[in-house]
Amino acid sequence: MRMRPTLSWTPAPDLPPGTTDPRPVADALGAGGVLVLSGAGLSTESGIPDYRGEGGSLSRHTPMTYQDFTGDAQARRRYWARSHLGWRTFGRARPNAGHRAVAAFGRHGLLTGVITQNVDGLHQAAGSEGVVELHGSLDRVVCLSCGTFSPRRDLARRLHEANPGFDPVAAGINPDGDADLTDEQVGDFRVVPCTVCGGILKPDVVFFGESVPPQRVEHCRELVRAATTLLVLGSSLTVMSGLRFVRQAAQAGTPVLIVNRDPTRGDRYAATRVALPLGTALTTVADRLGLPVDGGSTAR
Repeated sequence: MRMRPTLSWTPAPDLPPGTTDPRPVADALGAGGVLVLSGAGLSTESGIPDYRGEGGSLSRHTPMTYQDFTGDAQARRRYWARSHLGWRTFGRARPNAGHRAVAAFGRHGLLTGVITQNVDGLHQAAGSEGVVELHGSLDRVVCLSCGTFSPRRDLARRLHEANPGFDPVAAGINPDGDADLTDEQVGDFRVVPCTVCGGILKPDVVFFGESVPPQRVEHCRELVRAATTLLVLGSSLTVMSGLRFVRQAAQAGTPVLIVNRDPTRGDRYAATRVALPLGTALTTVADRLGLPVDGGSTAR
């Protein structure tokens, strides 16, 4: 039996309470040298739900694991049917005020970098540069046999041609771009192979049960070592891929600040958690610092 990934945690009763005062975040950003670590909560205001917040997708949806995807052709059929439909909505999402605020912080030299656990590309669409995509990006596809990368838009076209008339109504869209469909709605959806070698195609994202590439992890660790503050935005820090950087910062004595409405697995390592919606908190901080948040690109 395959083990399911860690998808939830139970907050300890002794976790420090959150605050609604964003001044600590403004003070840290004003001093510069801040590294941002963002999660799915930053994109909820763009119409992409998170996993664990109020109404989070884990209440109705278990994400695809790497083991299921690689080991089960029917699982791949379900995944690509759902992801093909979800991409239509996911690909239309636009940056929200939180993304634009982060981009503004970067443009004004207050950040040393941005690490995101998200796969939606919205940081870059808002104008942030040098973003480290910890879990990859849905806008790229990789062949598991020959390693060829290709744009997601090309695969979307091929899947559309292979499945004329496929247009079911999904119950919802998830943070990984996967739409909620029944097996009946998936039906006999046709999956297409790699155009180079005929191999299995996979989105260039890290599935649950899959490891983040070691070189990427080490690059992120270097960014943490160079930062004066680690600012976590919209992540529950439930999975180790993000929590390890919070632990690293705390062990080195680097202050950790978290902006997340709900308690997180990293709260015990943080100097404070600001319990506000991300857009509200970050635009308030930008206003305090006198920074406009409407500049930068919104192209996808």
